[in-house]
Amino acid sequence: MIQIDNLTKAVGEHKTKVLDHISLEIQHGEMIALVGPSGSGKSMLLKCLAMKESWTEGSFRVGDTDIIKAGFSGKRKLSKEWSYLEQSPQLHPERTALKTVLIGQMGQTPIWRMVTGMVRSDDYMGAMDVLETLGLLDKAHQKAGTLSGGEKQRVAIARALAHGAKVILADEPITGLDPRSGEDVIKTLRGLCTSERLTVISVIPLELAERYATRIIGLQEGRIMFDIKGRRLTGPERSKLI
Repeated sequence: MIQIDNLTKAVGEHKTKVLDHISLEIQHGEMIALVGPSGSGKSMLLKCLAMKESWTEGSFRVGDTDIIKAGFSGKRKLSKEWSYLEQSPQLHPERTALKTVLIGQMGQTPIWRMVTGMVRSDDYMGAMDVLETLGLLDKAHQKAGTLSGGEKQRVAIARALAHGAKVILADEPITGLDPRSGEDVIKTLRGLCTSERLTVISVIPLELAERYATRIIGLQEGRIMFDIKGRRLTGPERSKLI
C-alpha cells in the first residue's frame, strides 16, 4: 500500500502552493487517472511521487518504508520499484527494442551492464517474455529509432516491467500519438494492472480516464476536487475542473 499524507509543494519567493495538502491511499493493481486543467498540479504530483521534486511538507510511506525519512535508501527503493514515464520516452535510436529493455534505465541496472551491454541468458528470456506480453516480439531486433511513437512508449513500459517496476507514473504518455496508438498504450497499462497487479498513476485525457481508469482523481489549483471510482463523470463533477 502507498500512503501519502498532506503532500504540499510550494515554489518561488512567495512560496506559492502548487500542491496543497494532498492525501491519498493507493492499493496494488489500481489504475489511477489524474485529470484537471493545465496548471492544476497533475504533473507536479507525479514528479513529487517519483521524488524528482522535493516536498515542502507531508509524509510518504510505501509498504513499511517511510520514503522521505529514509533519505537515500528511500529514493533507492523507488528507483528500483517505481518507473516514471515521460511524454516522449528517451530511447537510444541505434539500440534495438530488446537491448533497450535489457539494459534498462540508470538506477535500474548495474553500471557494468550499462557500459558493456552484457546480459545473462535468463535476463534475455525474461525480456523477450515481456516484449511478447506487450505485443512487441516482432519488434525485438528493430532499432528504437525506427519504431512508431506508440511502440516506443510500449518499449518503455516493457523496460520498466523487465526491471521489476511495481508502480508506473506516466505523465501524459500518449501526447503526440494518433488516437488509436494512444488508446492502445492505455489499454496495455490497464491490462497490466489486472494481470500483473501493477499500479499505474497517470495523467491522461478525461475520455480515456472514464473508459479505462479504476479510479479518477480530479485536481484544481493543487487540491483534490474529487476522488471517485472509474466511471463517467457527472455534470457537477466536471464543473469542478473548470
